[in-house]
Amino acid sequence: MIFPLSIVSLLGLVCLGFLASPYPYLAPGAVLGLVGVAVLYRRPTWGLLGIVAIVPFEGLFKDNAFSGSKFLGASLALILMLQLAIRQLPAERLRSNIWHLLVGFMLLYLLSLLNTDNMGISLGHLRELSVGLILFVITLLVARELNLDMFARLVAVSVAVTCAMAMFSTKYQDAGRASGLLKDPNNFALLIAFAVPMALLLVVRSPNLLHRLFWGGCTLMLLGGMTKTDSRSGLVVLFLSLSIGAWHYRAQLPRIRPRHLGFAMLGLAIVIPLAIYAMPAGYVERIQSLSILSSGAKSQDPSLGRRASYIVVGSGMIAENPLLGTGPGTFPLHYAITGYAKAFSIKGETEDLYRRAHNTYLEIFSELGIPAGLMFVGMLALGLYNLMRARRAWLLRGDGAQANVMTHLGMSFLSLTLFLMFLSAPNHKYLWIMLAMTCVLRMKAEEAPHKEVRA
Repeated sequence: MIFPLSIVSLLGLVCLGFLASPYPYLAPGAVLGLVGVAVLYRRPTWGLLGIVAIVPFEGLFKDNAFSGSKFLGASLALILMLQLAIRQLPAERLRSNIWHLLVGFMLLYLLSLLNTDNMGISLGHLRELSVGLILFVITLLVARELNLDMFARLVAVSVAVTCAMAMFSTKYQDAGRASGLLKDPNNFALLIAFAVPMALLLVVRSPNLLHRLFWGGCTLMLLGGMTKTDSRSGLVVLFLSLSIGAWHYRAQLPRIRPRHLGFAMLGLAIVIPLAIYAMPAGYVERIQSLSILSSGAKSQDPSLGRRASYIVVGSGMIAENPLLGTGPGTFPLHYAITGYAKAFSIKGETEDLYRRAHNTYLEIFSELGIPAGLMFVGMLALGLYNLMRARRAWLLRGDGAQANVMTHLGMSFLSLTLFLMFLSAPNHKYLWIMLAMTCVLRMKAEEAPHKEVRA
């Protein structure tokens, strides 16, 4: 404990220095920082939970050079480095079956960086991606002590709060579409699709009716927020995720008695008409436009046209540079010089011509090349496989409750991976946190002892 005491002494001197300086009002901040560092040192998992809770509110700190989330992440990273250095944390916690794919991906990423069409943009892309990589390492180190129920609560509550803000205030809407604090309806829909399985898990695991009603209300708020985003991709992803959850709980159907079925039918008779009535008319029209794709008719929807143009431009980039791509973050440069950029420009401004692919997989394959794209897809597929193995391990050990947790976490992670087809977010914090958690959860499940069977 000598080294931590030296840090305390150093921060104490900093506090005294502020008191003697022309800026004495900064001294309380040093004291709060000291308390925060001490708490993080003893409970580093609280820091990770804090980051998870802050993600939906990051729009509040977008213009700040050093926001609360950045301070929390930097402090947690330094504390964990210190604990590794003094061997307070075992280095074995860094073990993960994803490392070989991640190392290969980063090597190809750096080669693409050296061959980029624009070094400035690529370095900015690397800086953004490094945040996700740091969170991946942090999660590997602390996830063994992570309280999964608290993780689910923070995700569900924080996203539900932003849904309430977006539904009842036009300040948090973008052209009538709910965007929360993220200024992007599709990014907001991703958070909702990620949070819904968590909220449903809390409904299932609630110890009493009052708790079940509270988490049920959060679930309804999340679903209401999804309809307010007018996100077609969000609805598709959420439907697939909930379908998987329903298949998981199919074994519970024999427990439903006739009187329960009657109440369920009554509830559906009330909820479905109310949902149809409350759903915005514009959202219904956007959903109906998807039927044009299956019929092969020409779509007049500019959003679908833009997404088709991204695929055309990205395919051309892959064909020209299949091995290393054009460089991280350079898709907007190539898109801006095409006729599609002017044809689908929303505001007609120059900045509006530089648009991202709105498809993480297409963006990575076109910017980094086919080998790096396959590595990235392989990491996500391995993460899903880890959760499947963890669920199977808990079932073999007779722990159905933990198997249910793995199912809901798998639904949330699957929502992230599917949503990446409709959104450019390779550095999303939830993505890298969940990717590391899949490794830890699988190891914990496979190391857990079998339950004794009572005669």
